[in-house]
Amino acid sequence: MSKADVIFVDMCRDILDSGFSSEGQKVRARWEDGTPAHTIKRFGVVNRYDLSEEFPALTLRPTYIKNAVDEMLWIWQKKSNNIKDLNSGIWDQWADENGSIGKAYGYQMGVRYQFAQGEMDQTDNVLWQLKNTPYSRRIMTNIYNFSDLSEMGLEPCAYSMTFNVTGDRLNGILNQRSQDVLTANNWNVVQYAVLIHMMAQVSGFKAGELVHVIADAHIYDRHMDIVRELIERPQYPAPSFRLNPDVENFYDFTPDDVIITDYVKNPQIKNIPVAI
Repeated sequence: MSKADVIFVDMCRDILDSGFSSEGQKVRARWEDGTPAHTIKRFGVVNRYDLSEEFPALTLRPTYIKNAVDEMLWIWQKKSNNIKDLNSGIWDQWADENGSIGKAYGYQMGVRYQFAQGEMDQTDNVLWQLKNTPYSRRIMTNIYNFSDLSEMGLEPCAYSMTFNVTGDRLNGILNQRSQDVLTANNWNVVQYAVLIHMMAQVSGFKAGELVHVIADAHIYDRHMDIVRELIERPQYPAPSFRLNPDVENFYDFTPDDVIITDYVKNPQIKNIPVAI
C-alpha cells in the first residue's frame, strides 16, 4: 500500500478524533453562501516521506500530478505571479483583472538578493549552493515577506523550504503555516517531492526525505463527511515515478518530464466546496 495513504489516513483520523474545533470563534473564511467556514484542526503536524522508497501520491483519490508540477514550476522556475503563465485555473479567484496575484509566490522567488556569491534570486541561490557548498546548513528559501503582505492576493501557505544534504541524499523540509487537508495536502506533498527529485538530479544527488511541517492542519466542517468516507477507501501501491534523465538544467524541466506509471487509484471526489 502507498505509505502516503497511511500517513494521510492517520493524520485525518487524529484531526477528526482529537482536533480542536473553531465553533464559537470568529473565523475569516467563508463559504460561497456567506456562512462562516469552521474547521477542526491539529497544531504542529509533521509528516515524513522517504522519497528513496516510493513516490508519495495518494491512491485514496487521484492527485493531478502534472497540474501540481505545473504550479510548482510556475513558482520556482517561471517565478511568475500571473495566472496567464499557469495551465490550470486554481489561482483564478485570487487574481486581479490583469491576471496578477500581486507580490506573492513566484514574485518572491524572483526577487534578487545580494548573497555572498553575488546577486541572484532564491531559486538560483539554492542551485548554486547545491553545486558549490552542498553540505551548508543555510540552503533555504522564504517567501513570507512581511513588507509585501499587503500587496499579495493571498499570503503564502507553503512559505519556506530548507534543503539539507546527507551523504548522497538531498532532503527537504517544507514549512506550511496553514493547510486545508482535503483539498491541498497531497497536492503540496507531490509538488515538493518532485522539486526535491528535480533539484537532486541537476545537482548530482539522489532524492532523500521530504519532511512536511504544517502549523495548522485543518478539515473544514463541510469536508468532514467527505474525509470520513475517503479514509475508508481501499489503498493501493504507490505509482512508479521517474524524471526524464536527459534534463541537466532545472530551468529545462517541464511537467512532461515527470513520468508516472502504474497509478492505480480510487475515483475522484467532485464538487468539493472551497472556503475563501
